[in-house]
Amino acid sequence: MKKILSLLFVCSVLMCGAKNLVYHDARQFPLLGSVVPVDEGFTRFPKALKSQVKRELLYTLGTNTAGMAIRFSSDATSLSAKWISTLELEMNHMTPVGIRGLDLYTLGDNNEWTFVSSVRPTVNKKASKYAIVDGMEKKMREYLLYLPLYDGIDSLYIGIDSSAVIEVPKIDLPRREKPIVVYGTSITQGACASRPGMAYTNILEREMNREFYNFGFSGNGQLDMEVVGLLGMIDAGLYIFDCLPNNTAPQLKERIEPFYRYLREKRPEVPVLFIESPLFPIMRYNKGTADAINEKNEVLKAFFAKLQADGEKNIYYMNAEEVFGGNTEFTVDNYHFTDLGFRYFADKLKPLIEKYSIK
Repeated sequence: MKKILSLLFVCSVLMCGAKNLVYHDARQFPLLGSVVPVDEGFTRFPKALKSQVKRELLYTLGTNTAGMAIRFSSDATSLSAKWISTLELEMNHMTPVGIRGLDLYTLGDNNEWTFVSSVRPTVNKKASKYAIVDGMEKKMREYLLYLPLYDGIDSLYIGIDSSAVIEVPKIDLPRREKPIVVYGTSITQGACASRPGMAYTNILEREMNREFYNFGFSGNGQLDMEVVGLLGMIDAGLYIFDCLPNNTAPQLKERIEPFYRYLREKRPEVPVLFIESPLFPIMRYNKGTADAINEKNEVLKAFFAKLQADGEKNIYYMNAEEVFGGNTEFTVDNYHFTDLGFRYFADKLKPLIEKYSIK
């Protein structure tokens, strides 16, 4: 009975912030991590790309909001959110919060982002409403609201108490000039972070205070030429190729050069970092998988050596051993990262980005 009463008390505290709220359309605030104008909605792929993408699943994944965030400032004492998910997706190895929830951070006096709360979706419904935080001191704060990793959003409204104001950000952080652009797989997209803020691109965005574009597509980071055109639109500080887990060695041999050459033609001065496939724990037991991963890592290594021999500049390489080494405690299912895996991977990438990217 005590547990039930405690739960009811917590719920009542959360819900008290839901009274006298005024909701504001999130589209009026800056959207990070998308080349698509916000009036087209919250998406990584413009609608015009639908007729060009050969695989329907790839286009659907492009409408997922991985890596995207809303920036706003407010002096609210209560904050809530209500949103409608596009797919109402569920998976057996990833939390609902990570798949289609939100994640709120605020900027401290030292310009470091601090976690406020995850924003949990309603189970088995596309429409969600959640009281994020209540009882705060009335003070203007800068906020960063991450969007779902594995679903899209048809609409999003931010609720504040009726006496508060909500505005565009007053501080230009994360910095949006020369963003970091990452192309990859389900791991890049964020599988299987417990909440949106724990995807490695989002971790790095906060810690480096620099905008990241997440072009991770679950099972579909297959070096499609339809996608590289989007990457080339961005005046990036660094491109990261993290797509090996979705490609066989023959695919890689066939596709990586035209993909790279197109990007290099569009952005000749932007550095490119190539990353080998992680040495997944399953490789200890499954020889076929181990051989396949080692083979495509060798293909990438050979391609990189060819580029060097051709005199290519501003290209860099990250070996598999540099990613996790002999560590095996970084996945949910032998492949997709836990929060610990994402934290570890971000720590490994950060100094390379600082070293190689255009500032």
